[in-house]
Amino acid sequence: MQAKTLGLIHTSATLVPVFQQLCNEYLPGIQVFNIVDDSLIKNVIKHGELRPDVSRRVVNYVGSAETAGADFIMVTCSSIGAAVEASEALTGVPVLRVDQPMADLTVQTGKRIGVIATLPTTLGPTSDLVLRRAEKVDKEIELVSVLCEGAFEALMSGDATKHDEMVATALKELVTKVDVILLAQASMARVVDTLDEADKKVPILASPTIAVQHLATILLS
Repeated sequence: MQAKTLGLIHTSATLVPVFQQLCNEYLPGIQVFNIVDDSLIKNVIKHGELRPDVSRRVVNYVGSAETAGADFIMVTCSSIGAAVEASEALTGVPVLRVDQPMADLTVQTGKRIGVIATLPTTLGPTSDLVLRRAEKVDKEIELVSVLCEGAFEALMSGDATKHDEMVATALKELVTKVDVILLAQASMARVVDTLDEADKKVPILASPTIAVQHLATILLS
C-alpha cells in the first residue's frame, strides 16, 4: 500500500520545524511536504484584512499542493482561514484549516469560550469559526474575545519577553471568566508552559498538536 502524502501550506517558515516534529510524532509513515509564503500574512497584516488577491493566491497554493500529489492538505495560518474554506470546493482532496479541530474541541469542552490573539486579523476569523462550529452542532455558547494589543509588535521587534509577559497577563485574567481558552495563534502556546498550575484553571488549547492528532485519525485509519 502506497504511503499517503500530506501537503502543508505555511505563512511563516518558523512553523515548518514545529509541524515536522508533530508529524514525526503522530503521523509515522506519512510523507510530508511544505509550501511557504510569508508575503501572504504580511499582506493581511498590512491591509488589516484578507483581500481577494491574497485569497486567490491561497486557493492557487492549495491547487499546487494537490497537483504535487497531496492526498490531504492543511493550511497552518488562521488569518487566511476564509480562503482555505473557499479552496475546498475547488480541490479534489480534503483541505483543512489548522484551527478547525481546535474550534470543535473547544465547543465540546465548555459553553463560555475565551479566544485570545495578538492580531485583530486573527482574532476575527477565529472567533467567527468558533461561532459557526457551535452553530453546526446546535450548541449555544458565549464568546469572550481578547486582543493583546502591542504584543505582536513586541515580538516582531525582537522583544519576545514583553510579548510573553503581555500574553501571560491576559491569560491569567481570562481563565477566571471562561470554561476553556482557545489560542488564536500558535505562537502563544509557549507562554502557557510558563504559567503556574494555579493559573491554568481551565483548559488552554493551541491548534498545532490538536490539528495533527486530528489528521492522524484520518490518515492512519
